[in-house]
Parts: sequence; structure tokens; C-alpha cells
Amino acid sequence: MASEPRAPRTFDELQAELHRRGDKLTRSQRLLADRVLADPEGVAFMTVSELAAAVGVNEATVVRFATSLGLDGYPGLTRLCRERLREQAQLLRRYQSLEQLGSDGGDLLERTVALDHANIARTFARIDPSAWEAATRALAEAPRVHVMGLRKCQAPAQLLVYLLRLLREDVESVTGAAGSLTDELRRVREGDCFVSLAIHRYSSDTVRAASWAHRHGARCLALTDNPASPLAASADHVFYVDSAGPSVLRSLTAFTSLVQALAAEAARLRGHQARSTLLQEEDLLHAFGVYTDQPDGP
Repeated sequence: MASEPRAPRTFDELQAELHRRGDKLTRSQRLLADRVLADPEGVAFMTVSELAAAVGVNEATVVRFATSLGLDGYPGLTRLCRERLREQAQLLRRYQSLEQLGSDGGDLLERTVALDHANIARTFARIDPSAWEAATRALAEAPRVHVMGLRKCQAPAQLLVYLLRLLREDVESVTGAAGSLTDELRRVREGDCFVSLAIHRYSSDTVRAASWAHRHGARCLALTDNPASPLAASADHVFYVDSAGPSVLRSLTAFTSLVQALAAEAARLRGHQARSTLLQEEDLLHAFGVYTDQPDGP
């Protein structure tokens, strides 16, 4: 007789289990899972009735959801969320002053700098070392790398493409321009690396493309904003990027820092191969006079 699956003992295990169940979740369970993944701090102190009202289900559905995961009812679910909150407490205290500055009135420039400091710090503090090692090795060693980020994520996606192309060949930018998405995805092979970038609101083309690449055997990396992101479900490795800004505009500063760090580590892993590619690039730049060494005359 098969043994019952072990109940999640940490929030990370809970997150992994919810992603594993994926499409098997009912609509009500999916709503609850998305809320727990996106806002564990809030769920940690919600009553059953408050969570039920927040996602539009009844209280019995919330209890059944928690029990189906092997937890000790709703208290077991909130316990894992509170443990996650305690894990983050030190980081939250460390940047409390920066967040306070960002939420107060005052100088826009000062608030922008403060928020971006916090965005970068939180983004890098959440990186799992084993995921980092596996992801950067895929960027350095996969037969081909495909990168896709649309709309507000187009800029960091193109930066990653540019930096990786300095280090290696076979780096593709997936844009879906002029209806070419299916043509571009046809070049994705098993064992390739597929990088997707998206934050709320998530581009549907990016989500569909990442899911397709995952199903066809590509090693998928996602740069996104929270565990409830649809990109997380189809990614082998996920990096969560903070993007708080001082106005309605989202900040891409942490995205840029993360992309540069990924490319730098890929360069280190490629070693002499990266050096050879960079030297060839320099020879071409010199031969074609791409840059001028002297300022223009009067």
C-alpha cells in the first residue's frame, strides 16, 4: 500500500507542493494557493473567515484546502506562513528605514534611491545558492540560450541577451515580433536554456512560451515578482525581483542588477572561452571603427 505523501514542514516545501499540483488544483484551490504564495505575511494573521472572504470562497473550502495538503487544518497553514514571516523578519528590519523613506513624502530623487536600495537588497537576499549555481551553469553551458521579456521587461531581457552574446554564440532573443513567436520557439531544443522575464501584469505570450519550452525539455529560468507568478509554475529555477517604485511606475533597477550578476557569473564559468569571445569582439570593434578615441573637433 502506497504511503501518504509527507505534509509540508516549511513554507518552501508548501510552495513546492502547490507548484507540483499545478493544474490539478480546482478553481477555488487555485485562488487560495495564489493568495498564500503571493502574500504569506498577510495570510499568517488572517482568520479562516477573512481568507475565505478575501478570495471569494466559503470557510469549509479553506479548511479542506489546508487538510488536503496534509496540514493540521487551517492552523497548520497559518503556522507555515508565520514561520516564513519570522524568516524574513531580520531582512525586513534591516531595510525598514529605507521603506519608510520610500513611503513618506519628500524628495522624489531621495525616495527613488531608497526604494531601489531595498529592491536590490531584497532581490539578492532571496537567492538560493544551489539555484544560482544551476541557473548560471545553464546560461554558460547550454547548447543555446533563449531569452524572452516583453513590454516593461523588454529592457532587462535585451540587456541579458547583449551581455551573453559577448560571452558566447547561440543566444537568441525571443520577441514574437510580427507574429514570429512560433517560428522562434521552433528553435528551442531539449537541453537548451530558456529565460523568461515578467512581472504583474504578466505578458500572456511570455507565460505561454515559457510553459511550451518547459514541456519540450528546455532548462527554464524565470525572473519574476512573486511565487504566485504564472512563470514560477514552469520554471526549474526562479529568482524573485522586487520592483517597488516611488510612483505608479515599477522599478527595473533590481532586474538590471540581477541580469548583470547572472551574466558575470556565466562569464566566470566559461573562463577562457569567454575571454576568447571578448577578444574577437574587440578585434571587430577596432576593425570597423565602432568607437572613436578622440572627441569631435570644434
